[in-house]
Amino acid sequence: MARRSNRIATLLILLGTAVVVGKPVSIHAEDQMVTVNPQTLKWIAIPDMPPCATAAILRGNPRWGPAWVLLKLASGCQVPWHWHTANETLLVISGRGTVTAKDGPPLVFVPGAFSYLPSHHAHRASCTRTCVLFNSADAAFDIHYVGANGEEISSEEALRSAPSPAPRRRGKRK
Repeated sequence: MARRSNRIATLLILLGTAVVVGKPVSIHAEDQMVTVNPQTLKWIAIPDMPPCATAAILRGNPRWGPAWVLLKLASGCQVPWHWHTANETLLVISGRGTVTAKDGPPLVFVPGAFSYLPSHHAHRASCTRTCVLFNSADAAFDIHYVGANGEEISSEEALRSAPSPAPRRRGKRK
């Protein structure tokens, strides 16, 4: 009987230790539950990005540090070659398009498609049908555009050469 109670005590001590050691540790001061109602999202312009690209912030503040956002690229939107200081993760929610990296095959945007772009990894994106993407960055958002020769260019120069999406027709539907 004593042997059985010693085993149970040892098991309880091991379980207690595992619970304490395995307890999740908060990595962000603002760790809290996040819920999103799509009807109340606030879509905002993204500084230094084409006007056809907007974002809805889900968590964090992309101007100051890590953040989760939904990105929306309108039909016909093209984001020229660029890179970010942060590592970037993209998950396609809806729409059609592509993201192309300098040293890899293009990823076709279909719902569920995933891309991880390491810091300073040059890429471009375009959408043929309005795209909504979940975007996670592990540092503040910045964008550095690059020209054909790979050297950094101003956002004005990059966006001047980027085509704008065609205007939507507003007429009677048949």
